[in-house]
Amino acid sequence: MSDALRPMTRPRLYEQVLDRLRRHVADVDLRAGDRLPPERELAGRLGVSRASVKQAIVVLEVQGLVEVRHGGGTYLVRDSLDAEPVERLVERKRRLPDVLEAREALETKLAELAAERRTAEDLTAMWAALDHMAAEIEAGDHGVEGDRLFHAAVTAAAHSGLLAEFMRSIAEQITESRNESLRQPGRPQRSLAQHRAILEAIEAQRGKAAATAMRRHVRTVAKVRLLDWDPGDDA
Repeated sequence: MSDALRPMTRPRLYEQVLDRLRRHVADVDLRAGDRLPPERELAGRLGVSRASVKQAIVVLEVQGLVEVRHGGGTYLVRDSLDAEPVERLVERKRRLPDVLEAREALETKLAELAAERRTAEDLTAMWAALDHMAAEIEAGDHGVEGDRLFHAAVTAAAHSGLLAEFMRSIAEQITESRNESLRQPGRPQRSLAQHRAILEAIEAQRGKAAATAMRRHVRTVAKVRLLDWDPGDDA
């Protein structure tokens, strides 16, 4: 059957709330740091339940578009609420556990091998990646590129062509998991510290310690708001 003849679905109520919130932010020109109206007020003005408003806010929080301060309201993190479609979020939620499982299996071994095989040039590349990530974080970014450079440098330092090929085969999914993790509050700084622990073990040629540090790091990466989000029974 062609895609055109797939069963038709109705937008969830909270998806309609999301669209109204996006339009409201654009209409009144809200910017990063500005506060959204309280949930109770939004529910009254939109004629929906607070539960629907709350679910919409959760979706925005999962995507890193708003920050919910307990007892203090909901604030924009960016200058718009251009949210990712809910169905795309649902698909990523479904595949993320498999991606994280693969990362833990591959990257712990890569870290162990890197500790055994790294060269002076490999160490230079890894330290440079951490410097890059630190500079990104200092500038207010999430450190995504520095994170990518570090894990790529660890992979290269393992000097295993086949494992590197496996990593390349899931590069797109790894990017998804990286972006998901680094937009969690406080996560960039924590990841940077964990990277340093991994690198120090690699530099000291302590293979088991490097593997343990990498496993701890990937399990931290797995702690993301998306996996706790319930999209609803009709998702």
